Amino acid sequence: MPWEGIGTYRDSFPMSELGWSGGRMTLPYQQSNEPENHFLQTANNIAPADIQPFMIGRRLHHTDFGDGSHAEAGNPIFPEQVGKLGPRYTGRSCFACHTLNGRALAPATGATMTKSVVRVGSDATGTPHADLGRYLSPLSTTGSPEAGVTIASWTTVNGLYGDGTAYTLRKPNYSFTGVTPTYYSIRLAPQLVGAGLIEAVPEGEIAALADPNDANGDGISGRMQIVTDPVTSQQRMGRFGWRAGQATLKYQLAVALNSDIGVTTSIFPNLDRGTNQPDPGPSTELNSTDLENLYRYNALLGVSARRTLTDAQALHGEALFASANCVKCHTPTLTTSGYAPLIEVRGQTIHPYSDLLLHDMGTELADTMGEGVATGAEWRTAPLWSIGLTAGVSGGENYLHDGRARTLAEAILWHGGEAQNAKEAFRNMSASDRADLVKFLQSL
Repeated sequence: MPWEGIGTYRDSFPMSELGWSGGRMTLPYQQSNEPENHFLQTANNIAPADIQPFMIGRRLHHTDFGDGSHAEAGNPIFPEQVGKLGPRYTGRSCFACHTLNGRALAPATGATMTKSVVRVGSDATGTPHADLGRYLSPLSTTGSPEAGVTIASWTTVNGLYGDGTAYTLRKPNYSFTGVTPTYYSIRLAPQLVGAGLIEAVPEGEIAALADPNDANGDGISGRMQIVTDPVTSQQRMGRFGWRAGQATLKYQLAVALNSDIGVTTSIFPNLDRGTNQPDPGPSTELNSTDLENLYRYNALLGVSARRTLTDAQALHGEALFASANCVKCHTPTLTTSGYAPLIEVRGQTIHPYSDLLLHDMGTELADTMGEGVATGAEWRTAPLWSIGLTAGVSGGENYLHDGRARTLAEAILWHGGEAQNAKEAFRNMSASDRADLVKFLQSL
């Protein structure tokens, strides 16, 4: 079970269940002052039969699909994966965008965006763009890239807390080279931990949280994303991605391989392209065994424990988080199915702080293109577990889908739409209460 080191010699004792963010997949408290490694650990309850698939999946996650090299020095080339990159791509490996499995940071002004997914379309519903397909790829293995995008500048937004204290927000302004789409949606690579547990939450439990017509009149109307299963063609609930565009973790990995790296699988055998781009035909570059191993790596990463369990400020912040109704969307507790395919994730009580539903976040966070049933203003509630470890893993802090928020407070202040009242509750708190609420988030 999750444990913590106590005493001079850090003897191991069972951790208080208040710290079990990922149920029995929760990691022990880190003792070694290596914050960059928080999101790289296997869950302690991993089944022996899954250890080797996890390690092979880890190797695939770190592999450059162009030359087969490993992201960590001293590891050999993976010859079976050489030459699969592209022809159009954003990153050469999974690790290239999900560095240390943490959140990507927004690029410097004017720098090519290579840690973001840039979805594009010919209309607001996301119909594929004739010259770009569904995704803009800024890099290519041969010839000229199809297009590029940078953050050209930032617009400053000034505001005041209820006590008169000033704050400053910022939002990005984009510049395209080559093809300039009218409709697009830009999302930074998110952290990876906890995905296996999120997959194991029953659809019925999430559906019970939905209130698409706001029947209870609380101003919160979360709704389920509905997607078409790429294998069975059945309608399913989406739960992965910024707008919950994929139903399962394996599908999310397969679409990322295809759109971000240019690697095909049996799930998505056709590379992303527009009708004006050449069709190379279907292929299966990454075989099903490798995809399964990559899936097990991502599904079985351990979740960091909640910290400072007895800190008075953090506990007060937790109460404020609830009283401000942040918990209406950032649901603290979910349970996983006892029948999930992976034994490690079955029957767990977890604390992702997300209802996994779509919510209208207002015009300030909206972009010009929706996805599935989601409009350009709707986003899946982002899980908050491990968010307090972001700075140590990523080397800095950028939050929200486009990285505009430099602090957790800024992320809250950008909330609008269904979250407007919760945002206003935070904005009108005293300085000490605001600090306590942020300290609570940093303890997750």
